[in-house]
Amino acid sequence: MLNPPNSLSLLRAPLALLFLSENLLVRTLALIGAMLTDCIDGYLARRYKYTSKLGVILDPMMDKFFVFFTLAIFILEKNLLPWQALLMISRDLFLCIFALYLGIRGNWKAYKFRAVRWGKITTAMQFGVILLHTLHIAFPIWIYWSFLMVGLLMFVELVKLANPLSS
Repeated sequence: MLNPPNSLSLLRAPLALLFLSENLLVRTLALIGAMLTDCIDGYLARRYKYTSKLGVILDPMMDKFFVFFTLAIFILEKNLLPWQALLMISRDLFLCIFALYLGIRGNWKAYKFRAVRWGKITTAMQFGVILLHTLHIAFPIWIYWSFLMVGLLMFVELVKLANPLSS
């Protein structure tokens, strides 16, 4: 069902494509648009009960598309090293490990997938670093490594949610 939050989530795909332009203003506005749609779609879904199975999948998928696409552009432009991009998306490796964990334990179908605090923090960090890159603002290298720690914290949070009695 294409409700208003899902429509906003879908907007992140064409916004990512705007990064094909090398114009700083276009990129900055596209990024601000992506950040706003990410905030507003979630707010609308919760506030007006527009939640849907499609939205649960679409929102994080569009976040990932936007982040992966913009990072690929930065790598192609030689403004980002591949290892830096890999650290920025390390959370997604932890998500894959968590999916394997659920599969091995046989909890895949019973698990209620939802956004978690550390996952949201990672997305905010990703948008922040993309903004810094877009504006050509230098920042310390440890910021990239912090994505690994936040991804691990998200993994721990997910495992605790999957095993409520062990918390």
